[in-house]
Amino acid sequence: MPVLEPSPLALRAGTRRRAAPDRVPDLQARGTPKHLREELVALLGPEKVLGRISDLVRYASDASPYRFVPQVVVVAEDVDDVSAIFSYANGKGREVVFRAAGTSLNGQAQGEDILVDVRRHWAGVEVLDGGARARIRPGTTVVRANAALAPHGRVLGPDPASAIACTLGGVVANNASGMTAGTTRNSYRTLASLTFVLPSGTIVDTADPAADGELARAEPRLCAGLMGLKSEIEADPELTARIRAKYAIKNTNGYRLDAFLDGATPVEILRGLMVGSEGTFGFISELVFDTLPLDREVATALLFFPSLPAAAAAVPRFNDAGALAVELMDGNTLRASVSVPGVPADWAELPRETAALLVEFRAPDKTALAAYEEAAARVLAELELVAPVASVDNAFTRDARTIGGYWKARRAFVTAVGGSRPSGTTLITEDFAVPPARLAEACAELLELQARHGFDAAVAGHAAHGNLHFLLAFDAADPADVERYAAFMDEFCKLTVERFDGSLKAEHATGRNLAPFLELEWGPKATELMWRTKEVIDPDGVLAPRIVLDRDPQAHLRGLKTIPTVEPVADPCIECGFCEPTCPSHDLTTTPRQRIVLRREMMRQADGSPVEASLLASYGYDAVDTCAGDSTCRLDCPVGIDTGALMRRFRHERHSPREERIAALAAEHFRAVEASARLAVAAGRRVGDRLLESATGLARKAVRPDLVPEWLPEIPGAAPRRLPRTHRPAAVAVYYPACVNRIFGSTAEAEAHGGHEGHGGPSLPEAVVALSARAGRPVWIPDDVAGTCCATIWHSKGYERGTEVMANRIVAAAWGWTAGGRLPLVVDASSCTLGIAREVVPYLTDENRELHAELTVVDSLVWAADELLPRLDVRRRVGSAVVHPTCSMRHLGDVEELTRLAGACAEEVVVPRDAGCCAFAGDRGMLHPELTASATAREAAEVTARHFDAHLSANRMCEIGMDRATGRTYRSALLELERATRP
Repeated sequence: MPVLEPSPLALRAGTRRRAAPDRVPDLQARGTPKHLREELVALLGPEKVLGRISDLVRYASDASPYRFVPQVVVVAEDVDDVSAIFSYANGKGREVVFRAAGTSLNGQAQGEDILVDVRRHWAGVEVLDGGARARIRPGTTVVRANAALAPHGRVLGPDPASAIACTLGGVVANNASGMTAGTTRNSYRTLASLTFVLPSGTIVDTADPAADGELARAEPRLCAGLMGLKSEIEADPELTARIRAKYAIKNTNGYRLDAFLDGATPVEILRGLMVGSEGTFGFISELVFDTLPLDREVATALLFFPSLPAAAAAVPRFNDAGALAVELMDGNTLRASVSVPGVPADWAELPRETAALLVEFRAPDKTALAAYEEAAARVLAELELVAPVASVDNAFTRDARTIGGYWKARRAFVTAVGGSRPSGTTLITEDFAVPPARLAEACAELLELQARHGFDAAVAGHAAHGNLHFLLAFDAADPADVERYAAFMDEFCKLTVERFDGSLKAEHATGRNLAPFLELEWGPKATELMWRTKEVIDPDGVLAPRIVLDRDPQAHLRGLKTIPTVEPVADPCIECGFCEPTCPSHDLTTTPRQRIVLRREMMRQADGSPVEASLLASYGYDAVDTCAGDSTCRLDCPVGIDTGALMRRFRHERHSPREERIAALAAEHFRAVEASARLAVAAGRRVGDRLLESATGLARKAVRPDLVPEWLPEIPGAAPRRLPRTHRPAAVAVYYPACVNRIFGSTAEAEAHGGHEGHGGPSLPEAVVALSARAGRPVWIPDDVAGTCCATIWHSKGYERGTEVMANRIVAAAWGWTAGGRLPLVVDASSCTLGIAREVVPYLTDENRELHAELTVVDSLVWAADELLPRLDVRRRVGSAVVHPTCSMRHLGDVEELTRLAGACAEEVVVPRDAGCCAFAGDRGMLHPELTASATAREAAEVTARHFDAHLSANRMCEIGMDRATGRTYRSALLELERATRP
């Protein structure tokens, strides 16, 4: 063991805990049973079988209120793996559940035996027929698929609120629809074909003309059973009429019995049955969608009403006017959404009874949109709207930013409201549908029912389609609270079915919490047909038992998860998974959600339990060390949870007092540290990569990998010893070259020291000075920048005292350099801009916090795009450029400036669709090179698939990381701009 390896016990919670009733029992501390693990490893290989208890726990939770710990997790790479798993399960009498994004709200992504991860290796989009169709792999998110279709003016029909995270396999398996899909644009209606693996291992491609013949030869019993059920249904006019009536409104409860009416052959019937089957009939390995026009002309309004029923009553009028989307939000939802960035703060003061409609019209051109706006104006004239707070204007707008803010608030319904629930409570999300004409009546009944059972619930929904969602929070550890929830569910289900003949699940699929109520909605005859359909397709009951069909009337109360209180920054998490796609480590170790899930399981355990010890032993590397700390999870989390901040706190807790003192000394004497680092880099280029790789490798083993960086061949040579000369009197801004650009050279210096190929030219500081002078906006570099830093070096590693030292030093210096804030401070590395502008603030003294408030910190991208580019003449351009937006740019909102600068330098600019954080994170990519390799894999594949004349970014360490990932030479966009405008 390395001599400075921290004790896992450093992360044990400080308070004494009693074991929770739903804790993982001590007997499971060793993870997957030995025989099961050995058999699956022999079948699939060790890298595809995850069996540690930490693996099982992190996969045990999804966005639902349930938690079931699997016996083993298998990461399937292809259909051969899936077929092998099916064969094994059938032969051994085991059960299989598939999991992709884990955004399901009813426990569909949880299993108690073999859980199969079908996200990691299952992403990809192929645009067909000019965008008219798209072939999509099941692990692809809706957002990613639509990004590929957007250049063709097309879009998918399903548009769930979780589009940023949910995958198309799950969307089809649950027939999820969303804001605009209704009953005509959902998966059942827009899916052209699909390929799936049956429980027997038979693979069916419904687009293959020979599919029925091949299926008949391979599965004669299955084909006969399906056709028999079809004949039985069609011979019953009453049942046929009932089935058609059930799908006149949104309905995902139970199996799609209309597939027997719509399909003429076994393959056609299976194509329909697979939609909404929730993984109980087979594995969907490929999808082909018919896409829809992406109408780009949009007018949207957020209209406020005095009550929920009043808002619901207005819905039919907007439907008649041609609105594509009419979304309903009650007062609780509106008030909770103030946690979403961009939402007006005064919404927190909205009266409880207030409600709003988000109404949107879309059209292919401005003329058609104007006609819709006229129709909307006529409706508005007849409504009695309210404006309870100053930000409300009750008007339609075409402004994209405003419209985006409205939708961001609406899509955050579950997470924003759930994030504001009382600590320690479990969140239940229900959705149902009634005939749209009865929506107002249903709203009134729902409010009364909630009040009677003591729930202050939040309500929102796709009002245009009569589809409402509501949230309930209760304590799953309190039997009385569970009984209250059970009583509510009994009454709610009876009300929906008996009063409104509605759907108990409109778009979230049956799942575990509605399975016991399936017969209440469908009746005994139709429900028994569903059981028989399951037996025909999956006779051994291998796939996802108890998720759609369950005869236990109390099944929805089994497996409810407690929510132990954890650190305040993470406590609001509802485990929705929105954070996962953006997380750099999501394919390597853990995701932000999983880091929190593991922490909660530690809190369920008694002090010193074997399970707690096992979790702590793996948490250091899996959660803390391999977190890039980029905090992009906060940007995609609707309640702004910053798991990166939590991991930095844990890094601090693992430090010894000696480590903290050394880090503080490094900050205090950073001038000497900086000079030494530059000399070491210069010497390193002379010594050679192989010797340094060997030396650092030995040191990492002896000391600790998280403390000693690995030498990488992509590390450039040293920066020039002297910064360019500048003059203060004429300067319009102060230029602060970041320490990374004072230590490491640009591609020009790297080339001079025998490094990468690249354009010759100035260093980055020289380029910034030259560009600013060329544009008539000269800058000044202070003489005493050496020894200062943005403090990110210490902040990212959790060295609090070192962060305090440097944060206060840089702010005091910057205040003096800028003449008390009268000049802007231009910073040439995006992470350093973020550090000085925002991240240093919590570490400042009161006096320096006041000084900081007077500073204007400007990223060099913004400086160049706004101040320099309009004053420069572009004299030469390259043909193409690909850009790498850094995570700091996302935090700062500077991505547009990067693409604007690149657009001035290149005829074609490409932002990779899979661009994300490179996870180099200062030196983390040198401490854990495997993290950067995993984080950049998809972006690198996209970049290297074709030639680009320039590879641009705006952060030296990120450029090194992308150099390593792609084998291409990345450099600052300002260097390319200097070349493009050079006389």
